Amino acid sequence: MYFGLSEDQKFFQENVSKFLDDQCGLDCIRTITEDSQSNLQEHIQNGLVNLGINSLLIPEEYGGLGLDMLFTAAVSQSLGGGVAPFSFTGPYVMAPIAIVYGGSEGQKEKYLKGMSQNTIRMGVGFSEYIGARDGAEIKIKNNKVSGKALFVLDAKNSTHLMLSNKEGVIGIVTSDADGVDIIDLTAVDKTRNFSEIYLNNVDIDVLGLTQENNNAITKSIDAGRISIAADSLGASQRLIDKAVEYSKERKQFGRVIGSFQAVKHMCAEMVSDLEPCYSLVWHAAHCFTYMQEESRLMSCHAKSHLSEVSKLISKKATEVHGGMGFTDLMGVHYWFKRIGVNRHILGAPELVREEAAKIQNF
Repeated sequence: MYFGLSEDQKFFQENVSKFLDDQCGLDCIRTITEDSQSNLQEHIQNGLVNLGINSLLIPEEYGGLGLDMLFTAAVSQSLGGGVAPFSFTGPYVMAPIAIVYGGSEGQKEKYLKGMSQNTIRMGVGFSEYIGARDGAEIKIKNNKVSGKALFVLDAKNSTHLMLSNKEGVIGIVTSDADGVDIIDLTAVDKTRNFSEIYLNNVDIDVLGLTQENNNAITKSIDAGRISIAADSLGASQRLIDKAVEYSKERKQFGRVIGSFQAVKHMCAEMVSDLEPCYSLVWHAAHCFTYMQEESRLMSCHAKSHLSEVSKLISKKATEVHGGMGFTDLMGVHYWFKRIGVNRHILGAPELVREEAAKIQNF
């Protein structure tokens, strides 16, 4: 039985890839990462939103496309392949899923419609629930929130912040509210943004169902992990493509380096390691919507395995480029850094595998 992407999913994926190839080449990425005053990133973001990827997971009754997680994985794969300077996982994957599973009807009407119209953009901070750290506690009481959230995804230029405490209670605050202080973090991957959030007695709109169970936050994290795994999948494939292309052009000792057995083996190993990952990510995305009993376990497998495989591929692809792979000229480092950061977003492989073991009662 063949399991792969449908024609509609491929259509979405190809449109995103074509847009990035046309509008966001290596020179564009270089300008965005080196010049914080450039408006190129806003242009890219607007273009991608115009393609409708902000509405993929929002139900049709709230103005969205009402598509499933497999569409999201397909799009995320293209974003990773193009190392897109676009924040996707937090505002357009995790946030809508949390509201769908945890919000009241009024909250869905307000936030999901705003997100589909691109008037509301969420930053997401679930780090305390995934792995709390000393001095980073979020306290929610009487519709007020105080504390510090670490490594918040996509808070820059957001209109709202979605935060969670260690019990999994989720609430939403406006980014410009009194008592909210957003500190930008400097990460090696400058195509996306990460922040620390300090809150002092700020009004918070708590998603009602999250006070009763953890279903909303676990589904949101599962969706985020699948999206990140798909992003690393796309980035890994692009690195393989770049390595193979370079090996056919670069000459050493009068021969193209692709003719040397050592280089052939590295390229073959990368392809053989990555090929099974496609079905793993696609199956995890399918399970998210249609096989709920396997969803959490498969999202853990996809995230942890892609983190390891993509790390090895980024290393080998850089080695194929030789010394040029460490320079800015080839741009390999953009994908290398993206994969490195993806490895730790929403849990490093060790933490995610431990969670998978607990799901299976090991």
